[in-house]
Amino acid sequence: MKKDITTIEDIQLLVNTFYSRVRENETLGYVFDGVAQVNWEKHLPVMHSFWETVLFGIASFKGNPLAKHTALHERVPLTDEHFTTWLLLWHQTIDELFDGKVAQSAKSKAELMKILMLGKIQQLNTANAV
Repeated sequence: MKKDITTIEDIQLLVNTFYSRVRENETLGYVFDGVAQVNWEKHLPVMHSFWETVLFGIASFKGNPLAKHTALHERVPLTDEHFTTWLLLWHQTIDELFDGKVAQSAKSKAELMKILMLGKIQQLNTANAV
């Protein structure tokens, strides 16, 4: 039986597994490794802190994900397909590894992030088109 996400080690497992799949994904891999040229040694601990903050309310994350994604969007157009693929991989990874209230919350919060990020990017597209 799978357990819920309850510790930082669980978050690390989730995030590390998820991003290994992102890097292998045809739709997302090139964005992270080719365009953004993510330094994974630095990025993964940031993502651990981000999700620790989101899921456990521990204010360990410092940063502005929206600014990072809008800057990336200026380099490569981020589309609904990118965000949908990201969300699908996130859900699949959670479902494979965990089950419980926090796991469900991680999926719900990611869905809200997709809506927020994509909405802001679409606003930028509209503003730049004017």
